[in-house]
Amino acid sequence: MADNKDEIHIEDDDARAAHTTGHMRYVLGIGLVIAIIAMSAIWIIPALWG
Repeated sequence: MADNKDEIHIEDDDARAAHTTGHMRYVLGIGLVIAIIAMSAIWIIPALWG
């Protein structure tokens, strides 16, 4: 068994060398909405005219 006395604990921000601000979830959300709108338009417009 391994000896756990020598474990090193590092905070998340220190391990990533960056701060977690949460902006990426807005970018992903906006991209998802744009993709849904684009794919819906690609499907709906030909269905209306075809």
